[in-house]
Amino acid sequence: MEKYYEIEIAGLKRNLTICKAGEHLYIGAFIMFSDVELTVTAAKALIEKSPEFDVILTAECKGIPLAYEMARQSGKTYIVARKGAKLYMKEPVRVEVKSITTAKMQELFLDKTELDSLKGKRVLIVDDVVSTGESLHALESLLAHAEANVVGKAFVLAEGDAAKRDDVIYLQYLPLFFD
Repeated sequence: MEKYYEIEIAGLKRNLTICKAGEHLYIGAFIMFSDVELTVTAAKALIEKSPEFDVILTAECKGIPLAYEMARQSGKTYIVARKGAKLYMKEPVRVEVKSITTAKMQELFLDKTELDSLKGKRVLIVDDVVSTGESLHALESLLAHAEANVVGKAFVLAEGDAAKRDDVIYLQYLPLFFD
């Protein structure tokens, strides 16, 4: 029998399936894909809480719908750090990341032309969930190559101890579950 955690995000209630993430650790699986109502509502709420920005940066792939919707609503652009070097990338810059929701080490890439386009820009880092901060750290590492100004780090959910951070903006707390 599946267990759920009920959460309210920007006035919308959702049931998150509880999934095993470690030997004694369980997480509430937050999936924004296909939930257009939640994506639009969360994007609006995050824009209202965020400082002025020029461009949004997110990691492939769960942050893409949110970054797109925030860009659409704000009239700004967004850039996606890709999980692999792409053929169009002439000079890819790579960083490694180990996320709580993935079993192995991953890589994030931005092309040098994308990094150059961020120089001097006010960048808002956006993703669906911040938990261990590893994905966030990887995005910040990429931005260190760009001479960009990170003005905010915005997330729909802050999971576990991430909610105690004073450098992130988020809409709702998501607890970790232990047995």
